[in-house]
Amino acid sequence: MLFHVRLSNRALLPLNSTSNPNLFNHLRTLSVTTGWGGAFCSFTLSLEGATFLYLLNFLYLLYLTFVHSHSTSMDKRIPSADLAIEKLSDGATILMGGFGLCGIPENLIAAVRRRGTKDLTIVSNNAGVDDFGIGLLLQNRQVKKMISTYVGENKLFEQLVLSGEMQVELNPQGTLAERLRAGGAGIPAFYTPTGFGTMVAEGKETREFDGRQYVLERALRGNFAFIKAWKGDRWGNLIYRKTARNFNPMMATAADHVIAEVEHLVEPGQLDPDQVHTPGIFINAIFQGPSYTKRIEKRTTRKS
Repeated sequence: MLFHVRLSNRALLPLNSTSNPNLFNHLRTLSVTTGWGGAFCSFTLSLEGATFLYLLNFLYLLYLTFVHSHSTSMDKRIPSADLAIEKLSDGATILMGGFGLCGIPENLIAAVRRRGTKDLTIVSNNAGVDDFGIGLLLQNRQVKKMISTYVGENKLFEQLVLSGEMQVELNPQGTLAERLRAGGAGIPAFYTPTGFGTMVAEGKETREFDGRQYVLERALRGNFAFIKAWKGDRWGNLIYRKTARNFNPMMATAADHVIAEVEHLVEPGQLDPDQVHTPGIFINAIFQGPSYTKRIEKRTTRKS
């Protein structure tokens, strides 16, 4: 009798030739494939001569392995921001979500300042303000390079760039968003008409398509991504709130290690699947921030 099985790679961890020699004696074929959901393993077992009890034991082993692996490995909760960045080292590239001061990972930024990690390359739409957001890292001289779009609200940023203490790479805002999206989608580069004929295109390949000139832009990825969301569960599924979504969803797909901080951490099943913006497969760690300042960058009021 031939028995064909297909299951996720996590469920196969205990099924090795040392702990289960009898099982591997019956192994006929083995193939591993990868897909959107990760790696999957398919194999065919020859159970000729095996007892019915052996078959039941084998199926029970698969069941226990599958349940155990998914009940433990999918819990991505971390107690605090400081523990979440334990693997952060000098010289790392960090993608930081946010637009102005809206939707920024303020607890993770504060943790990086406490840790003192330096020579960082920060990819962010902007550089915060003098005394908040990424501005706190600039005060400590922890940032070596900024890859941004709009940096006009931070005087310290201007001083550091003009004095040569920090490098800056300015991008058109849509180009930065697409570079991040491409990095998450596995697209190495793309053409855009934005910036052709300006200093943005200097040193870059250009090409004409249908009578229009385009600039070749490289995809952008990070070692880490710091994401701020409104709600999340322990599996890492995230929901953003209104304009605080901004760059966060793209950045969550474009880094080797993605850390999410949320205002509300709920149990699995409490998030409407149709409302989830970032699936948990992209998230490596998640924690609930103890507090959020949510400063207003510019306040304008009407005179009475």
